[in-house]
Amino acid sequence: MIFNFRVVSDEVDNFKREIKIDADATFLSLKNAICDAVGFDKNQMCSFFLCDQNWEKEKEITLEDMGTDSDQDVWLMDETILSDYIEDEGQRLIFTFDYMTDRSFFIEMKEMITGKNLKDPLCTLSVGHAPAQTMDMDEFETKIDAKSAATSAGVDLDEDFYGSSEFNEDEFDAAGFDEMTFDE
Repeated sequence: MIFNFRVVSDEVDNFKREIKIDADATFLSLKNAICDAVGFDKNQMCSFFLCDQNWEKEKEITLEDMGTDSDQDVWLMDETILSDYIEDEGQRLIFTFDYMTDRSFFIEMKEMITGKNLKDPLCTLSVGHAPAQTMDMDEFETKIDAKSAATSAGVDLDEDFYGSSEFNEDEFDAAGFDEMTFDE
C-alpha cells in the first residue's frame, strides 16, 4: 500500500509538498523524504506528532531517544513503521523541524493506494518555497520582544507575528494543483 501525504506550512503561503511513500516504510524514511523535498539538513533534531482532528498532539515519534527519565514510551523514527500508526485517510501529523523556535509542518494523509508498493518515496507535488529550516536567534528574539511590547500595549500580533496558529484547511485540497503533479 502507498500513502500520499500533503505537507503545508503555517508561515509560508502557497507552500505545498506531496510525498508518496510505501506504507511499510519508517517514519525516518518519511522525514528524509520531506527534508529532500524542501532542501533541509537531515541531521537536525526533529519529531513527528500524531494528532487528532483538531491538531492536538497525541504521540511523539522522535529522531533520537533523548534519555528522559519519564515512564513514557519512546518511539523512534527508524524503528516505527508508518502503517502501524497511520490507519485512515485524513490522519494528521505535525512535523516539528525547529525545536528552538517550535516551527513545524502540518501533514495530512490524503490517500491510501492499495495493491501497489513503492520502493523509494517520491515528491509528487512541489509548490512554493519552504520556510528556512532554522531561524536566526537574533531575529527570533526581536520578534519575541516585539510581541511582548505589543501584547503589553493591548495589541494582538498572533497571526502577523510568526505565522498564524491556524491555517486555512483549504491548503490541503488539491484543487488548482493537479497540473503540477507528477506520475510515478
